[in-house]
This record gives sequence, structure tokens and C-alpha cells, in this order.
Amino acid sequence: MKYVVCVPDGCADEPVAQLGGKTPLEYADLPVLRSLAGRGTTGRAAVIPPGLPPGSDVGNMSILGYDPAEFHTGRAPIEAAALGLRLRPDQVAFRCNLVTLGADGTMVDFAGGHPEKEAAAEVVRALDAALGNEDLAFHPGVQYRHCLVAPADWADAETIPPHDLTDTPSVWPVGPAGERLSELMEASADILADSDLQATHIWLWGQGHQPSMRRFVDQHGCTGGMVTAVDLVRGLGVLTEMEVVEVEGATAHYDTNYEGKRDAALTTLGDGVDLFVIHVEATDEAGHAGDVDEKVRALENWDRRILTDLVAGMDELGPWRMLLLPDHATPLALRTHTPDPVPYLIFDSRKDGPGGVYSESGVATAPVAVGHELIGRLLAG
Repeated sequence: MKYVVCVPDGCADEPVAQLGGKTPLEYADLPVLRSLAGRGTTGRAAVIPPGLPPGSDVGNMSILGYDPAEFHTGRAPIEAAALGLRLRPDQVAFRCNLVTLGADGTMVDFAGGHPEKEAAAEVVRALDAALGNEDLAFHPGVQYRHCLVAPADWADAETIPPHDLTDTPSVWPVGPAGERLSELMEASADILADSDLQATHIWLWGQGHQPSMRRFVDQHGCTGGMVTAVDLVRGLGVLTEMEVVEVEGATAHYDTNYEGKRDAALTTLGDGVDLFVIHVEATDEAGHAGDVDEKVRALENWDRRILTDLVAGMDELGPWRMLLLPDHATPLALRTHTPDPVPYLIFDSRKDGPGGVYSESGVATAPVAVGHELIGRLLAG
């Protein structure tokens, strides 16, 4: 038996007037997904436990079958793991966004214009040279997503994700370490002003200590692999010792290599790995941008460029099961994440389920499943 887990990040939404009162999932042309849902089992799941932030760190941890209430220590240390960093007990990691602030302090763009990887890395190296020291170190990541490693007591602050502040006045860190963080963020403006990037500042958030997570094979009794262009998700793969596959042209934006991710799944499963996770960020990016057309297009790309040939390829490998769900909702109207339950689909190639409709309204009356238990249901059959 082979298993594939499909994660269209942030695809769940709310009714959109521009789409005639439908959600993107209801509006998009998704013949393969609708066929799988008609033969599978649909429902809704709480991938974000009560009291935890509705982020991809929490949601993807749930999808991989780890209870965030037990394993989650913060977003940034997961991303640090993806960069090959291992934190000491006296260290903490922060997510370091490159952002664009308006003259009045408004959060104009939490992604700083989506800079190219190398151009952004050059700026992060300049930040480290100017502002880093033996206790503070900036590490380049991808596009606008980077990492700061700082002393452990710097974690004692309240920070807000920049994507929660889009088009609103920025709210800077507060608490015992808030002033130190704010001073560093303000000092970054001079370095960024000397660059060619649209970003004007760094934004520090998502801090946490090194998490301790069991290997995926020990947690579930099967081997696992994944493909993603997002350090946060890659970090979960690193921490759980999954096989993380790199795909040329895989980005965390609309132009990602859908076919390459699909083929990576089929190749890795064919080479002997039991379960493979395909993660695509494009739907989430569209939600944050409030771009209705791009969110619909990203969903249709999933159906046309991944699912169509993925189903045929999985059939060639033998019996298989699929779990498909987002890690959270990213409503276009809100342009940020929400903790609402999300629709899921479980499909078994050997036998039909009761059938259903894969959409928010299609599962609205279903009981809410516990998110981190779904992968166990997938494996149990």
C-alpha cells in the first residue's frame, strides 16, 4: 500500500461575492478532485487546536500526525531546522521577514515584494555583518523568509505575524524583550535602504526553542517523504527525518513547478518510500494577497497539473490511499489565516467510500475530526 498526502496550503475560504457567493473550492473547475470526493470520504477537521495560532507550523504538524499541543514550541525553530540550524538550550530562533512599511507605519507588504532568493540572501548577509554579533546571527532563507538566532531571553516578547497586519498600522513587539526586538527592526531600515529590494525593514516574530519530535517512521510505522518550497514545512520534514526532495523550479508562489512536485511523489514512492506529502503554497499566497483569480487558478492547477497524472501514476504503483486537506483556511476577504475547521478527503483506490462533496459547505454539517488523528485513519484504512 502506498499513501499520498496532498496539502493545498490555505485553500479553504469563505463565500466570495466576485464568485457569485461561492468559495474558490466551489467555483473552480476541479473534475478530478470532484471525482475522488464522489468515491471517497469527506469531512472536516480541526487542524488548529484551541489556543494555538492558526499558522502553517501548527496546521502542517497536525497533518503529519503530531499533536501540536505536545510538540509545538514556535514557528521559527522549525524553519531554522530547514536551514540546518540546531539551537542550543540557551538560544531561540525568530522568523525574520523582509517587509515593506509605509511612511505612516502601515504594513504595505509582509513579503517585501517577493525578492529573488540570492538578492534577499545578500541583504541578510549585510544585516548580519552590520547588526549581528556573537549572540545574534541572521541566516538567509528563501525570498522574504529568513531566520534570526538570539539569546533565549529574547523570546520573552509578544510578536505579531506580519501577514496579520496587512494594510493596517504595524504593531511592534512588546514585553520584556520587546524593546530590544523593536530596536533591531528599526536599525534594519538603514541596511535595507541601501539595497535594491522593495523591503524597508525586517519583522521578527514566531520565536521558539528547539522542538523535540519523534522520527516519522517511529511515530507511524512507515517511511515518509515530502516536497515543499516552504522552509517551515521542510523543517518539519527535517525534524522528523523524512526524505525531503528538492525539485527544480519549486517556488512558494504562483509559478511553482506543479508537475515536478507530482513527479517527485511518484518517483519517491516508486523507489520504496511508503508515504509522500505534496505541499503547494500558491493557494495561501493568493489568499494573503486577496487575489481571487489567482486562488481559483492555483486550485485548478492542483487538479490539472498534479491530480490528473498523480491518480494514473498511483494506480500503476498498486493499491493506494490519499489524504487531501489544507493546513488552515486563508480567506480572501481577511487576507490572513483563521482557525476554522477545514474540509478533508480520504480516498482508497481499492474500495469506494460513501462519497461526498469536497467544499466548505459540502462538509459543513459533518462532525469535526481531530486534525492530527487523520493520518492514522489514512494508514489504518
